[in-house]
Amino acid sequence: GIGCLAASCLDCEFCKSSQENYCDQLQFTYNGVFWDGSITYGGYSKMIVADYRYVVHVPESLPMDAAAPLLCAGITVFTPLKDHNLIESPRKKIGVVGLGGLGHVAVKFGKAFGHHVTVISTSPSKEKEARERLGADGFIVSSNPKQMEAGKRTLDFILDTVSADHGLGPILELLKVNGTMVIVGAPGKPLELPAFPLLFGKRTIKGGIIGGMKETQEMMDLCGKYKISCDIEVVKPDNINEALNCLAKNDVKYRFVIDIAGSSSNL
Repeated sequence: GIGCLAASCLDCEFCKSSQENYCDQLQFTYNGVFWDGSITYGGYSKMIVADYRYVVHVPESLPMDAAAPLLCAGITVFTPLKDHNLIESPRKKIGVVGLGGLGHVAVKFGKAFGHHVTVISTSPSKEKEARERLGADGFIVSSNPKQMEAGKRTLDFILDTVSADHGLGPILELLKVNGTMVIVGAPGKPLELPAFPLLFGKRTIKGGIIGGMKETQEMMDLCGKYKISCDIEVVKPDNINEALNCLAKNDVKYRFVIDIAGSSSNL
């Protein structure tokens, strides 16, 4: 499996501590300009040459198509859980903001690791999906003041996966004192962050992107152990534009995977 990382300097403090994803010379496998000036195309490529240090083993128990998004979405939500000792820790109460490509995998991880998982969403219609199919223990509609009030100071940790513009204040109030929120979504505008929820709860906000190669392999091995994969819709190359239109309307559960080897008259 080849994920987001194509190369790094291998010599800086981050590369030497298995945090290649924070190297100043990081090169991505897609939509990047490589050191020789070439453009990287990631999963759109007909072929790819990879340095062995940026390749991971995909367990035989995982289907290749549903395992593919783990190398981006999966490692993005796995790393904060590992960083906060939530892989093997005693049961905690975890909140997942957003039930999309990132959020649905975060719920699966949280449940596999034995935690109480609450989904926080603007969409009441997603509650049945969250509870019945993904196994979430709780569901809070973030636009419902009564539900948000009832959820105050109930969560140990929150993973915010939403890339749409949203305020953080009300969500922070759901954290217990000393709780932590990690942001892995990427809204296009600056986030609204009032001071009082931080000050009166001794709370922490952090951010993060994907993970290093060592963490990525650890995640893949755990996914093989727990049979965790992404919920996907497979599309052929001829249908890429149609899939992109669906993405713009949030009409996908939860990741499109391109069968790049599929028959196509346009390639």
